[in-house]
Amino acid sequence: MKLVIETRTSKPVFQQLVDQIHFAINMGTLKPGQKLPSIRALAAEYGIAADTVAKAFRQLEFRDVIEAKDRSGYLVKQSTINRYKARGVSADKSEVHAAISSLDAGVIPGAFCKITEDYLGGDPEKCNVIHSDGSGTKSIIAYLHYKETGDAKVFEGIAQDSIVMNLDDLMCIGINGRVVFSNTINRNALNCPGEVIDALINGSELFMSSMRDQGVEIYSGGGETADVGDLTGTIVVDSCAVTTMKKKDIVTNTIVPDLAIVGLSSAGQAYYEDTENSGIGSNGLTSARHDLLSPAYGDKYPETFDSNLQENLVYCGPYQLHEAFPNSKLKVGEALLSPTRSYAPVIMALLAELRPNIKGLIHCSGGAQTKCLNFGSGIHFIKQNMLSVPPIFMAIQAASHTSWHEMYKVFNMGHRMEVYISPKYVETVISIAKQYNVEAQQIGVTEEAKTNQLTLTDWSGNLQEYIK
Repeated sequence: MKLVIETRTSKPVFQQLVDQIHFAINMGTLKPGQKLPSIRALAAEYGIAADTVAKAFRQLEFRDVIEAKDRSGYLVKQSTINRYKARGVSADKSEVHAAISSLDAGVIPGAFCKITEDYLGGDPEKCNVIHSDGSGTKSIIAYLHYKETGDAKVFEGIAQDSIVMNLDDLMCIGINGRVVFSNTINRNALNCPGEVIDALINGSELFMSSMRDQGVEIYSGGGETADVGDLTGTIVVDSCAVTTMKKKDIVTNTIVPDLAIVGLSSAGQAYYEDTENSGIGSNGLTSARHDLLSPAYGDKYPETFDSNLQENLVYCGPYQLHEAFPNSKLKVGEALLSPTRSYAPVIMALLAELRPNIKGLIHCSGGAQTKCLNFGSGIHFIKQNMLSVPPIFMAIQAASHTSWHEMYKVFNMGHRMEVYISPKYVETVISIAKQYNVEAQQIGVTEEAKTNQLTLTDWSGNLQEYIK
């Protein structure tokens, strides 16, 4: 492997190392299992600082293409490229979990969200929950649509995405009271003028009102709009939610062996939704955007991607937003921008009838089908009867050739909410979901194991295995 280090260029040396080594791995010049030169050797050969080489190797580790082997140095990984990590995104957020591992886990450590004492009211029988999340890079797809059509109303759906990613996480601890939301909008004002902000604010109010009509008491507590053109070329939409509840009402996610796993579909059209939902949600949109959309978008809107990404991972898909979507009534843009479904009305109905019997609720967001590995102890999650895979996920895989093992770790693949319950209540769960026109079925079971692990039967009948 011969590297070419340019000193008269704006690209940092460490990034040159990352790009050239990654390219050599993709081209087969560096083969799986092959040992890389040591940090010291590379630094000496090319006259660069050892810290620079070390930084490059850490980035390649994050991209999941090399691995450290104790005294053996760094080796090219045997596994295929992880396209999600190569784009600077982590599905399992392992670095985040490592950073917070030593922090206080709250008053109920196994719960889906961190739960604290009632610092606001001082009631020892109650607790506080504050939660933050957002629409992620889905807002960039809305930006592309806005630039192509001039229609700012597309951002109303992005407002819903941001709220739902908080609301449905909170539903997993069984919230049963009022929730107050605060929105934060970080924008490049030159590219996202006032009409975009207007659509986001009004979209938030419209969605909250629709949820209140379903008995879900969520309210606006204001927010912040920041003009941060140096940080983003487009727009970022986040939310923060806060609620209080009695500790005795918490769904603790006490996941044990011999439970049934019921999945709630992410696609179709629930009775409380205005249009058909593709099922995409708000996870994996970095890969979905680049793997489906044409290189023309990268050429026209360079502000929508990181210039440090490998060229072959930037807008490398076959579709335009306005084109018909394969095997679907939705156009490509409509499918990608389907507002994230909230399961709140369904979960509230489930809790009203089955709260004492629900052992766990898992929102399959970050980590998708592997999210369950973060809960319970010594559990083998067996998902052998998955819901059918919506067309959008089939199209992403066909366009990108991403492994099915990675697809199920990045995308929900058909269901985004799981209910863990005794097998005798499965039909009740399915019946309640059906009342809202949300498809549901038992997708698996839990068994005892030495460590948390997941065995998943994919759409073609092949087994995919994951270990915590």
